Amino acid sequence: MPTTRDDHYWMSQALDLAREAITLDPDDVPVGALIVQSQGDRQVFISSGTNKKQKELDASAHAEIVALRLAGQALDSWRLQDTTLYTTLEPCPMCAEAILQARVSRVVFGAYDQVSGALGSAFNLYIKRIYPIPEVVGGIMEQECAEVLREIFAKRRERNA
Repeated sequence: MPTTRDDHYWMSQALDLAREAITLDPDDVPVGALIVQSQGDRQVFISSGTNKKQKELDASAHAEIVALRLAGQALDSWRLQDTTLYTTLEPCPMCAEAILQARVSRVVFGAYDQVSGALGSAFNLYIKRIYPIPEVVGGIMEQECAEVLREIFAKRRERNA
């Protein structure tokens, strides 16, 4: 799937969110997600989210879900057509299904998740579905996104040793 210059810009914004999340909520996995909408020939920021599972004691409070909820509120609709979701980590099955249900047009992610990734790494939930399947682009700024996760988990292992 083709990438655009905008993909790198928006992924860098999602990466900034993930890095910021480390200081705001050091107990959660630092994932940044944001949603932009195509309006003519430009992309307009709609919402963003980071993981809030620990803070909100809510297993569904993944960065992508938080961004989807806020986008629905901002657009006054659960249907998020003509939007792209950028996330620093490949969505899990729960998030992948929510993205599909929300009718997001495109998903762009950074790091692949070989354990829980549902867009082709561990699973592929976007085959043989009755809903429109979003375009998926993986590996945008993959090294930078993966490094944030590697660093935080190395520090946690060190702390717990």
